[in-house]
Amino acid sequence: MNDKTLKSQELFQNKPVWTAIFSMAIPSCITILVMFFYNMADMFFIGQLGDTAQVAAISIVSPVFSLATAAATMLGIGGCSVIAKAAGAGEIEDAKTYASLCFYAAAILGGICTIVMLAASNSVLGLLGANAEIFVYAKNYMQILAFGAPMMLLSTTLASLLRADGAIKEGLIGNMTGTILNIILDPIFILALGWGVKGAAVATLLGNAVSTIYYVIYILKKGQTLSLKPLYAIRKPKSLLHIIAVGMPNGISSILSGFAATFSNNLLVLYGTNAVASMAAAGKTTMIISMIQMGICMGVQPMLAYNYGARNVSRLKEVLKDLSILTVIIGFVAAAGCILARNTLIGMFLKDAAAAGMGKQLVIYLVLASPVIGFYYLGTNFLQAAGNAVAATVISLLRQGLLLIPFLFLMNHLMGFLGIALAHPLADGIATAAAVAVMYRQYKVLKTTIIKREEKNYEKNPDTGKAEI
Repeated sequence: MNDKTLKSQELFQNKPVWTAIFSMAIPSCITILVMFFYNMADMFFIGQLGDTAQVAAISIVSPVFSLATAAATMLGIGGCSVIAKAAGAGEIEDAKTYASLCFYAAAILGGICTIVMLAASNSVLGLLGANAEIFVYAKNYMQILAFGAPMMLLSTTLASLLRADGAIKEGLIGNMTGTILNIILDPIFILALGWGVKGAAVATLLGNAVSTIYYVIYILKKGQTLSLKPLYAIRKPKSLLHIIAVGMPNGISSILSGFAATFSNNLLVLYGTNAVASMAAAGKTTMIISMIQMGICMGVQPMLAYNYGARNVSRLKEVLKDLSILTVIIGFVAAAGCILARNTLIGMFLKDAAAAGMGKQLVIYLVLASPVIGFYYLGTNFLQAAGNAVAATVISLLRQGLLLIPFLFLMNHLMGFLGIALAHPLADGIATAAAVAVMYRQYKVLKTTIIKREEKNYEKNPDTGKAEI
């Protein structure tokens, strides 16, 4: 345990900044990319059928599972944080309590999702904007996925908890196992057996199940700070509220993303099934840009937190500068790549020429804010690292909620179909500016705190000539 702590301190404080950034960002990005390919697999193979209604059906249903993922994200990331903190303080029993609470909360929430989606599928699909052409496919897809909701929440939650146990490799293996299985089963179920969207749902269900089983086996056999025993959860059930509060900023984006996608689809369906399918394809094509930048900033967050807590302003400044450079470069390169390769990328999902043409046009609009969106993720992660959960939560509310949803309706009114796409970079740009402003303010607060402490220490110890921090 001590060796592990010393290695962490060496990484956060002493290693060259670029070396430290890549050491933490690369594993995080691999995990994010695994999730990306997991999400892409269904739509890619459905796209090979050449049926835009089935592609649109996946897009229509996805907001429901964005909400489920948000719940799992709050439990997973919140749980990971409090478990790691408890373990670091030597409070192993409390760490096991948090892990048990996360496990059973995810299972219960998954069960509730199953019941709601099966009992109210017609009403839910109506709210999501499914028209007559899409409805049957969307219902089939959603109802099969409903049975796998508990596994979906558990796999996402447990993958995060394993990081608190130091099992980064095992978490990655679990993610990759489920993803690879899904990718293997998709063409078999969708194309070979002709199940269409039903096959996509079954493949996803089985992929999540295998990942969950892998994580559970690891925790039961090798978990050091993790436990699945219900007695631990019963000990301090109120601790679940603390877990959720810590993970709230990360979950809010997923929750609001689901709502924004619902509003977007309700507007898009007014322009026909092709419009819904084209936005779904363009969104999948450009999603990787923000996911990589999010992965980088999330991966480096522990180093931000460590140096913020240590009042190491010079190291913190260098980390922020290098992360800014890295995310801007990735944003420019990835945006240019998406634009140049948009014919091929959209063609992976859409075979209909009219729908594909719309999708290619949308890609250009959706990547406009890509060069700067990294600052948004850097800002939110910095605020969390600084312990300013309120500011981080407000910034998370801005992008997908307070800005994007109104912009969807405003831009649709002003520009029609293309305005719906333009609403995204507009919201991204303003949210990024706000994140940078609040991050800078938080950074100034740290510097002011250090100056005041130096002055106070100097008054007590004038012979030292500097602060004794």
